[in-house]
Amino acid sequence: MISVLIFVFSAALLLFYIQVAVDRILERPFLEPLARPIVEANRLSFLDIRHALETGDASGDSSGVQVQLNRDFRALTSLLRHAGSRRRPLSGAERVAAIYFRVLSGLCAAGQLFGMQGHWLRLKMISVLEFFANVLGERTRRVRLCPAQTP
Repeated sequence: MISVLIFVFSAALLLFYIQVAVDRILERPFLEPLARPIVEANRLSFLDIRHALETGDASGDSSGVQVQLNRDFRALTSLLRHAGSRRRPLSGAERVAAIYFRVLSGLCAAGQLFGMQGHWLRLKMISVLEFFANVLGERTRRVRLCPAQTP
């Protein structure tokens, strides 16, 4: 019984540590937030979903919202992988944020099975997507500003 209690407490501390680490990653300041141009250029919907969730205009179709967020995630991570270097397309922080998004997505799916809305989980997922859009905007800006280097 004690070993189970120690395991549960250790798991809770680990989850808390991961949550704090991801929050620090997502709070990274950007010189110029570029999420809006990336969203518009790639027809992503997460900023509209955020607005609907924050104003209470969210429709009852939570599975449709989940599908849209997952589609935006796949699009942004694909763009990031192709905008990155060939050796290492995603940085360590970006990989941690991607794993965090997948965990939140799984929690949302599990919550739907039990009839839970999970708006706060979706807002967390949207903050990860906004982070990815800003990183992508930063990379594309860097590529445009630096001329191609020839060996």
